[in-house]
Amino acid sequence: MTTKTVLVSGASVAGPSAAYWLHQYGYSVTVVEAAPQLRPGGQAVDFRGEQMKLIDAMGLTEDLRKYETGMGDQQLLDPAGRPVATIPSKFISGELEVFRGDLARILYDRTKDYTEYVFGDRVTSLTETADGVEVTFRHGAPRRFDLVVGADGVHSGVRTAAFGAESRFRTDLGYHVAGFTAPNHLGLDHSGLIYSEPGRSAMIYSSRDAETVNVGLFFRGDPRGYGRPDLQRQQEILADAYAGAGWELPRLLGAVPAAPDLYFDSIGQIKLAKWSKGRVVLLGDAAWCAGPGGSGTGLAMMGAQILAGELAAASGDHVRAFANYEQRLRKPAHVGYKNGSGSGGFLAPATEKNVRSRNRMYRMLAGSVFGKIFDYMGYRAANAVQYREYPGRIAS
Repeated sequence: MTTKTVLVSGASVAGPSAAYWLHQYGYSVTVVEAAPQLRPGGQAVDFRGEQMKLIDAMGLTEDLRKYETGMGDQQLLDPAGRPVATIPSKFISGELEVFRGDLARILYDRTKDYTEYVFGDRVTSLTETADGVEVTFRHGAPRRFDLVVGADGVHSGVRTAAFGAESRFRTDLGYHVAGFTAPNHLGLDHSGLIYSEPGRSAMIYSSRDAETVNVGLFFRGDPRGYGRPDLQRQQEILADAYAGAGWELPRLLGAVPAAPDLYFDSIGQIKLAKWSKGRVVLLGDAAWCAGPGGSGTGLAMMGAQILAGELAAASGDHVRAFANYEQRLRKPAHVGYKNGSGSGGFLAPATEKNVRSRNRMYRMLAGSVFGKIFDYMGYRAANAVQYREYPGRIAS
């Protein structure tokens, strides 16, 4: 039997996860990534519940433990910068938390010996034939693959090539997010702070590197979004959004121009009526981006295992496999949508009254009487799909 070939677009987390699981079932995988190399840093991502079973099944637990953030509890601050509540670490950081860049590198190292990685290139067109997909690239020569997996994030090029423009499937939620590394002038040590003013917030936390903190910004902005602005325009938007801000925000924002890892995007959700078209299938944020709180990383990795397992269970019949893959993940994706849809207003409450109300809720939930609610909220999305082994795994 001829080994089937699969092109996976995207080398962050979903793509290498797909490469790992497809290899387990005998597929030959090529991963193409637009960036010239793996992207370092990034925000922290966490795993809990059923997702930990997946991590164990992939043999990643020991490696990831070496790079976990070790985050402790976080302090919620009032507008004057005074602590008003303690948020348990397990609610923010789950059972295991690492930086996205570390996770991506570990997945790459695990798969690079049997996966062809092509950096600095991207898919430009897809043409399905009777027995495969003809793919053209921005730089490389055209190639043919049996199947194509779009695991290239919310701005997926594969989705655009196969399904149409992003605007057809994206709903902006009116909020925006930015992340960057800044000097640790607050002296945080494996701890974090959350500060909010009407329409804008900051989450600041320190982990393994005592000299720096990771800063996450959430703010209300143009409900139509800002498109995909260049670096200078991103800095201008942030300066405008946080003009006149109090507490330590001016100093933190002052670190943006020198930040080596600024990330900026609008918060939105991606919803498609169907995640596959012929021999092309979408995975992770490319298919079901839910926004913050939607357990996106863990669900994308779960999706990679389910996609590969269903292909194996269907003996390579991609039509049946893609349908079963989608059937297993639709409900979990909807749980993520529900969590993510209110994330902007929760992270960056619109008014002073909303800020006070959100803070009161945190204080209540942080109390021992309501601690189980924190657990439920943290595990709801993570446990929306149960880990299940598929037969026929031929590689270790």
